[in-house]
Amino acid sequence: VWHARRVIVLKRGAGKGYAAIDNPLFIKPANRMLYGDAKKSLAEVLKRLGGEGSLTVTAAAGAFEIKEVRDELSIEVFPDAKMTIGVLKETAEGERRVALTPSIVRRLRRLGFAVNVEVDAGLEAGYRNSAYESAGARIATAQEIINTSGVLVKIRPFSPEEVDLPMTVQYLVSYVYPARNRPLLERLATNKGLTVLALDCVPRVTRAQKLDTLSSMANLAGYRSIIEAFAEFPRFSKAQVTAAGKIPPAKVLILGAGVAGLAAIGVAKNLGAIVKAFDTRSVVKEQVESLGAEFVPVEYEEEGAGQGGYAREMSEGYKMAQRRTIEKQAADADIVVTTALIPGRPAPVLIHRETVRMMKPNSVIVDLAAENGGNCELTVPGTRHVDAESGVIILGYTDLASRMAQQSSDLFAANLFHLFSEMCGAAQNAEGFTVDMQDEVIRGLCVVKEGEIVWHPPSSAPPPAQMKPVQKDPTREIVMKDELREPLLPKSESTVDRRIAVDHSKGWRTIGLCVFLIALIFLISAYVDMPFVRNLQVFVLSVFVGYLIVWNVTPALHTPLMSVTNAISGIIIVGCMANFHSAKLETPHSILAIAGLFFATINIFGGFVVTQRMLNMFHK
Repeated sequence: VWHARRVIVLKRGAGKGYAAIDNPLFIKPANRMLYGDAKKSLAEVLKRLGGEGSLTVTAAAGAFEIKEVRDELSIEVFPDAKMTIGVLKETAEGERRVALTPSIVRRLRRLGFAVNVEVDAGLEAGYRNSAYESAGARIATAQEIINTSGVLVKIRPFSPEEVDLPMTVQYLVSYVYPARNRPLLERLATNKGLTVLALDCVPRVTRAQKLDTLSSMANLAGYRSIIEAFAEFPRFSKAQVTAAGKIPPAKVLILGAGVAGLAAIGVAKNLGAIVKAFDTRSVVKEQVESLGAEFVPVEYEEEGAGQGGYAREMSEGYKMAQRRTIEKQAADADIVVTTALIPGRPAPVLIHRETVRMMKPNSVIVDLAAENGGNCELTVPGTRHVDAESGVIILGYTDLASRMAQQSSDLFAANLFHLFSEMCGAAQNAEGFTVDMQDEVIRGLCVVKEGEIVWHPPSSAPPPAQMKPVQKDPTREIVMKDELREPLLPKSESTVDRRIAVDHSKGWRTIGLCVFLIALIFLISAYVDMPFVRNLQVFVLSVFVGYLIVWNVTPALHTPLMSVTNAISGIIIVGCMANFHSAKLETPHSILAIAGLFFATINIFGGFVVTQRMLNMFHK
């Protein structure tokens, strides 16, 4: 009380009381006193604090305004609660997150929800009980919450012990994983008045992105995977030049370019590493390259995009080609992060035992699919271990999001708020809270409706057709320059034959042109003097050399090439001036010298103009 900025004392009257002793509360400068019935006075104060006006009242130290108290205390009055949300403490080993945070509790209170939070539920995420109470929540025991709440929320699936507790709640909201947790689903359905929303079943539609907790957690897991990997990796992440010499950057390989993979790419690039990424879905190539990473393709013609944007299971032929590609890339990488998951199925094995043995000692593998069995054959879920034969460090942590408990709790709680807001309908009030089975998002989330199992597994795509692996055609030795940027796909025999015929015809035309020019030089040399023949020979040779040089230069280098051609043109001018005889303008020497001087001058002038225009493009 003595350290408070403002204290309001409620008292019936100005009398000193039965003991007639002065109370220090009456005379402290920061204290104010309200006379009258305490209950009515408090109700009036709260009413005015929630309003816009101010109220002048009599106080021991004079008059003051309620508005002044409202500004200092920041008291918020919430609407009457229509439904109660209960937040249970996570009981899974190593789980530090909490389903709702104080800031989201306050927003839910404004929607008309009351919130009960289990004692110390948010302590490991950095949120004390007092923070929840300040936000408008009530702290209670687990049993009290189960008995008094209409909605129970958790992160991890409810345990069989929690499901068997006597409860009167109407809704359970948490991860359920119905595809691999059928016994839990059937146990939940034994409660005939219970509706269960599985947060892991959010449909992959645009409107559902704001309540997609899986994407939020995957983003954090991808970020944390790179942090954990470089904490184990005994070298620098980026290139450095020191007095002792040059240090190369680390090489990172990301298998799977979904939400987690893209987050890992961004962090690894920011740390200065060389990053490559692989994914069966060709549509993610642009996303990978936009983050500065190199996309690694598989030389096999098959598309891996499945239902809902997830990757689907590939054919056996593709898997063989994929394995060869991953083995080659993993052997050169320092860090490998695997993120491949197929909903409702065990994680596919991408890194086999033999692949691990090809990697360098002290390399690091971070398996984000460890909870579903792992993408690496040697992964031990939940642990860190070192392969004795290869010296490769394999991280199979299943709690990467929980290692960033505060941030992950904030994101999870925000997703839950959007879910409850959707379920409140257009009125945006808890009174309208309902499970609308006509809403595609809510229908996808609902796995149990009033004791009836309504979850349907996603329809699986038909098995992919066997495709032949791409092989380079040995007959195609000569390829047009524009085709060099495209993958060498197998061509039909007729296409190859036509291409070879075209190449042969071009070769014969070139040989014929050379023979014609040689014959022309011999013919001219029979009628003119030797100096002219020598100049003509130099001219013809320079044309051939210039042609071969210019047409074999990448188009991106044509502008820098102009500076070289300008220098060559300068030499031509000197030669023309040496061969120019003003007294004999009618001689072939002089005529060619004048023509060469004219064209070389144009070339130099035009080259400088174009180069200047190119430089001006970079000026602000």
